[in-house]
Amino acid sequence: MQTTLPTITATPTPPAATRIGLLAGWGRYPFIVAESLRRQGAKTYCMGVKGHADPALAEVCDEFEWMGLGKLNRAVRFFEQHGIRRATMAGKIHKLRMFEPWFWIKHCPDWPTTRRFFKHFVLNRHDRRDDTLLLAVVEEFAANGIELVPATDFAPELLVKRGQLTHRGPTAAQSNDIEFGWQLAKELGRLDVGQSVAVKGGTALAVEAIEGTDQCIRRAGELCRSGGFTVVKVAKPQQDMRFDVPTIGLGTLKTMVEAGATCLAVEDGRTIIVDRDETIRFANEHKLAIVAIDPARVALKTPLETPCESRER
Repeated sequence: MQTTLPTITATPTPPAATRIGLLAGWGRYPFIVAESLRRQGAKTYCMGVKGHADPALAEVCDEFEWMGLGKLNRAVRFFEQHGIRRATMAGKIHKLRMFEPWFWIKHCPDWPTTRRFFKHFVLNRHDRRDDTLLLAVVEEFAANGIELVPATDFAPELLVKRGQLTHRGPTAAQSNDIEFGWQLAKELGRLDVGQSVAVKGGTALAVEAIEGTDQCIRRAGELCRSGGFTVVKVAKPQQDMRFDVPTIGLGTLKTMVEAGATCLAVEDGRTIIVDRDETIRFANEHKLAIVAIDPARVALKTPLETPCESRER
């Protein structure tokens, strides 16, 4: 009697167009991007940065592996093995780590990383500003045939739209502080120093540098014990949407409440809001004012929108 062997069907490899690489840093943002990709039917291959990314990302990505800060070549090879030609970056990288003692020895960079950043960290011929370093990462991937694209291409709904986002809007005094803080924050961004400032009564309380937005807000709270100050967070004039896009979320608002800030102004269409519903609900519960502003309106000194104007859009 002739025995018929069962037919074994190989699992088809997903087409390249549906395979997306993800470089994941700290925070909720990488989760939301991965979840959005999954809803779109894409296969996500994630490299999580050690000491930054959440291990739970492995549950929402098709493949997940760890990489060190100095292991760009590992990420390149991982993406190449899975036929990735497009990738994206999401999540914060704590730049302060780069100034820890013996940073280069602890992270033991591979040769491509060393070659790419030698002039920045060893010869000191190039600066170490955020845009400079992140653009070097983009160029390293491009040199290996991998295009890094904005994460908002896959989750455009995260970009905040113009208008008042909360029940409470800015007072007249806060509107004046927004106008003052906006120009200051834009200049900081132009110099690639930071994206956020805290102001009250036309006075700059704190400006963001390497420490990040939350620490900037906390410092403002320490200096302004009476509270009631305004935080302005904007995109850089030369903002590259592939990296370092201004992001706010529940963590930002919790820090504001703890520090005594009562108003937050962000930039329309160039700011990411993570877990929007939960974030706005928290803001309303704590009577915070959040407004997303068209930069042209600030320049023209146009009055901020009322809640009714915002809801009509």
